Amino acid sequence: MSAVQPTLQQQVQSLYSEHHGWLYGWLRKKLSCPHSAADVAQDTFVRIIASRDALFGMREPRAYLSTTAKRLLVDRARRQLLERTYLAELALVMDGVDGAPSPDEILMAVQALEQIAAALAGIAAKAREAFLLHYLDEQPQAAVAAQLGVSTRMVQKYLVQALLACRQASFDIPA
Repeated sequence: MSAVQPTLQQQVQSLYSEHHGWLYGWLRKKLSCPHSAADVAQDTFVRIIASRDALFGMREPRAYLSTTAKRLLVDRARRQLLERTYLAELALVMDGVDGAPSPDEILMAVQALEQIAAALAGIAAKAREAFLLHYLDEQPQAAVAAQLGVSTRMVQKYLVQALLACRQASFDIPA
């Protein structure tokens, strides 16, 4: 590298010192927020520095800076839109959820599951399997029948048997 050609560091320093104030002012008018303008101005220079080739042969620095800043503004607007959309969807989902269950609700759920497990332990293996496949795995009765090697009618009988056993095991459900 010859002594006449400026180094990369000198080019960056020159570009920054000569044009940062102008770019910041231009962005401040566009964004109406000094903090956002400072962020985008900084990001603009970082992007240009990262692409090193841009510094060599740059004839219109302000045009290059403003084009880079505009692209960053578009990227920023897209991110903000995505973030707002995500937060709106999250708020909708959270509105539909009552929140975390209370300790009493958790205890009642665990007790109910223990009663169901005890009831299922007392029935035939195929009836238990049919119950689990149909209600937990959400398989249709025909698929359960095919998997167990029985008729659909037999699966229906197994399900009735399992439900009756669950009802009998539950102290809270009136007969």
